[in-house]
Formats: sequence, structure tokens, C-alpha cells
Amino acid sequence: MSDPIVVVGAGFGGLSAAIRLRARGWPVVVVEAGSQAGGRARVFESEGHVFDAGPTVITAPYLLHELFQLLDRNLRDYCELVPVDPFYRVRFDDGTSFDYVGEEDRLLSQIADMSPGDVDGYRKMAAHSERIFDIGYKQLAHVPFDTVMDMLRVAPDMIRLQNYKSVYGLVSDYLKDERLRQVFTFQPLLIGGNPFATSSIYLLIHWLERKWGVWFAKGGTGSLIKAMVNVLAEVDVPVRLNSPVEEIVVDNGKATGVRLQGGEFIRAAHVISNADPSATYKHLVAPEHRKKHTDRRVGNVRQSMGLFVGYFGCEGDYDDTVMHHEIVLGPRYKGLLTDIFDNRVLADDFSLYLHQPTRTDKSLAPDGKSTFYVLSPVPNEKSGIDWEAQGDEYFDRILSHLETRMMPGLKDRITTKFHMTPRYFRDELRTPDGAGFGPEPTLLQSAWFRYHNRSEDVDGLYFVGAGTHPGAGVPGVITSAKVLDTIVPAPDVAVPVPQPAMEWVAK
Repeated sequence: MSDPIVVVGAGFGGLSAAIRLRARGWPVVVVEAGSQAGGRARVFESEGHVFDAGPTVITAPYLLHELFQLLDRNLRDYCELVPVDPFYRVRFDDGTSFDYVGEEDRLLSQIADMSPGDVDGYRKMAAHSERIFDIGYKQLAHVPFDTVMDMLRVAPDMIRLQNYKSVYGLVSDYLKDERLRQVFTFQPLLIGGNPFATSSIYLLIHWLERKWGVWFAKGGTGSLIKAMVNVLAEVDVPVRLNSPVEEIVVDNGKATGVRLQGGEFIRAAHVISNADPSATYKHLVAPEHRKKHTDRRVGNVRQSMGLFVGYFGCEGDYDDTVMHHEIVLGPRYKGLLTDIFDNRVLADDFSLYLHQPTRTDKSLAPDGKSTFYVLSPVPNEKSGIDWEAQGDEYFDRILSHLETRMMPGLKDRITTKFHMTPRYFRDELRTPDGAGFGPEPTLLQSAWFRYHNRSEDVDGLYFVGAGTHPGAGVPGVITSAKVLDTIVPAPDVAVPVPQPAMEWVAK
């Protein structure tokens, strides 16, 4: 029997990689530093409330169904996905709002009410988004960018599609109302990008959402992680928790295994890292094995912004006034983003993403209570912000803001609350600069310019997750594992995948 492939990290990327590799006949072992699987998608619990720590928006759900189908299983037997409508309610500082949905007629009706002159512009923008999607997602997201030629082959398409422009710049060519520009450009923030700097190739997110919708996993995103761990157990793939990797062992230029903290060595045919690539190279691969990704080069990677995430449970609910997903915009847009990404200062104002999962699934809170999650983009740890001193006060300002704008009486109704800052990402998730999404998805840190899925320094070392191609966000992370189908060789002798038990087949 061949040595197993060892997957480092049990986030969406690592678990997706383990499923795909096992389906190809590889024996696989997953090692996870934390006490639970999920990585950014772990779960917090407090006073009977269940909180998703990180991703809460599921798009392109076919990617998840595809993973289970590879093992002759059906995702619906493990987890239930339900559509969310509207995708987001976008609230502007002037008190108006816009329901971001998938149906074009509903979008056009709202655009006509808000800015009649932008109706035709939206149609043209959506068509442009679809053209970008057809190239950037359908043709390129699942293929490796190993060489310069890989990039040069797509350069003419990128120029024709105006991907040298920013998302905001391209959208502004079509839409004149500033509120509508914000509605159709905030999406890069969900993958760590500044709409004013992120390549317009990421406008494909709009068409991806139009095409497949926005979904929620009953039980929270953590239920998807649990489903993936459970299906891996059925096909003999262990997910070993509390097993941090101390070193990726390299012999004669090839990864031959991993050494865990405590000294245990696990021999491997190949190693897949779902850990941040910058951290992997700097902390897990010895310097003598890194000709390209030296400490200096890794240190020059521009990381995405940080995240402040507040979690709270309260008496009663706000179902009459708060949607499942809300984007609560502040008085500034470009200025605030400049403060976050460039000036790296903690501004007095903020824009927020508010998530109310109990609007859709009451099981995530005790009877008569509701569960909430509020996210504020903030500067990463390069800012030097002292979160120990400022975290509580910042959270209180956010809660006051929500109470004033849309959740009357909130602070008196809160029964549990806590928060995490970029320090959590730095210390617990081992992400450089406490970045929320790995390298910032600028044009010069995307595709070939991003960390490659196949290491240029170490044979047999591969990457999945937010830090490598195609990038952050649940669809990007799952698709990064799809790239492995092209670059990881087949096993010499395939290990058969156990078939589902008869009760699964009967369904």
C-alpha cells in the first residue's frame, strides 16, 4: 500500500482536497492543529447559542454536491441547504435600502425606483459580468497557473474584458448612482479585497450569485464541516485534531512527510497544505529548501485586511426588521476603505455585515432567543492597533450603532456576547499580519501572481485554500482542491473507496 497523502489543515480547502484525493484512490490523513475541524469555519457556542466563526454565505452549492457525488454519496443525506432571499439587504446611511436578489426583474424594478437612468446600464454591466464569469470562472478557476505562459495565454481575454480596471472602476462605467455602485461593488470585501483596488475579474462574483443564488446550511456552516468530516470517516480518512505540524520534512528536494509537535513523524507520498502559504513556507519548510519563497519574499506579500467579528445572543428576535444577511453601510465608502487598506487606522465610522441565522434556523439559539454575528472590516495587524485596549469599546460602538439604526432596545436584550479581532487570526489561525483572507486579491496577487497550487520550491508539496489560486471565499477555496486533479499524480495502486451502507443506497 502506498504512503498516504497528508493534508495539513481541516478547513474547507483541506477537507475538499481529502475528499477528492480519496475518490481517486489515495489513502489520506488529515492533521489539524485546532480542537475542531473547520479552520476559519469553526463553530463557537455560548449560553446555548451556536455561532459560525467565519464564513456564513454559501454560493455555487453545486461544488459541495459534487464532492459528495465523487464518493457516491448525496450531500442531502448529511446536510440541508436552503436558499436565502434577499441575498442581502443593503442599508445606506441616508436611510434607504436595496434588496440584492437574483431575479433580474426584481433588481431592475428597484434600480428604476432608485435611479431610472441606470436601468440600461445595469443590463450592460450584468452582461459584462457574465462574460467575465465565462472566462474567469468557467475556464480558469479550476486550472493551475504554474508558468508565465499560463498567464500570457489568458492575458488577451483579460485585456478585452478590462480586468486591468478595478471592480469599482468598471461598475462605475455602467452605473452613475453612488448607492448602486456600492451595491454592486461590496462583494470583493467578502474575499478580502478593496473594490477600488481589486481587479474587475472579481466582478464575476455578481454573475455567480445570479446564476446559483445564495444559500444557508441548516445548523450553520459548521454543519457542512461536520458533514465533510463524517463522510471522510466513512471512507477511512482520519481527521486528527489537536495535531499541529511543526515541520514539513523534505529529503532531496521532495516532501516526504510531516513532523508534528511532540515529534511524531507521518510519512507521506505528497503533502497538501491548507495552511496559509506564507506561514507554510516561513514556519514549516526549512530555509535551505526554499530558493524562491525566502523569508524576505514571503514577507513582501501584501495581506488582506483584518476582521473584527462580534457575536451576540439576545432575548426575542428582530425578524420583522432584520434580514438573514444585512450590509449596513456607513457615511463613507472609498474614504473608509482607504483608512482600512492603506492608512491602516481604526476609523470612527464603519460599514458592517450583519448575520441573523435564527431568522432561518431557530435551532441555533435557545427558545425565545436569537443569534447574531456582526463583522466589521478593519486594518490588519500591521496597523499596530492595541485590540486588548480597544476591542470592547469598539464592539460597544457597533452595538450602539445597530441599536440606533435598526435594532431598538438591543443592548438591554443581549444575554451573551464576545468578539474576535485580527489577533485571533494571527495567533489561532496562524495567518500573517492577522489577515482575514490571506493575500489581498489585487491584480498582481491573482492567478499566476498568487501562490501556486504546486510548490516551486519543494516537489510533492501542494497548496489549497484562500491563499492560493483561485482565491478566498468558499467557492474559491473548494475549487482550489479541484486544481489538484490536474497536478497531483494518481496513486500507483488505488485503494478502493468503501461504498455507502445499504440504508444510504435505499434513499
